[in-house]
Amino acid sequence: MSRRITWADAACPIARAADVLGEPWTLLILRNATAGTTRFEDFRSQLGIADNVLTTRLAKLVDRGLLTKLPYRDGGRTRHEYRLTQAGSDALPVLHALGTWGHAHTSSDAGPTTLIHTRCGQPTRPGAKCDSCGKPLTRADLAWRGSWLGEGEIPLADPVG
Repeated sequence: MSRRITWADAACPIARAADVLGEPWTLLILRNATAGTTRFEDFRSQLGIADNVLTTRLAKLVDRGLLTKLPYRDGGRTRHEYRLTQAGSDALPVLHALGTWGHAHTSSDAGPTTLIHTRCGQPTRPGAKCDSCGKPLTRADLAWRGSWLGEGEIPLADPVG
């Protein structure tokens, strides 16, 4: 199902962001890319998404500059990986805010998805400094911990280019 209108040229930045991020599956694809998923088959199996929907959403995320498409060889066949760009990486605070809101205002037996400052091992929020230890944060020092991820911590994927 696609929208009949576009907000790409709206004066409101929230409307413009919703134009990019507001389609079903888009935020989950971006979440998984942030957790390091890069290949079509992995997105499909992790999300349980139909091939045609995944193809369309990945193409839009590439077109909008949140992901980039990079070729790789799989045997004799060229395939593509989808990697976060800086714009895709910059969506981390949005994903974090949605996860925090979802944990507080929806029901699940699963625990929260937590952003961890790996240098001190404590929860934090996206920003310039760790909420717990006060040291500067870099993306390389951050990981997600949460029940949808399985056991342990998942380092955040670095943006390309």
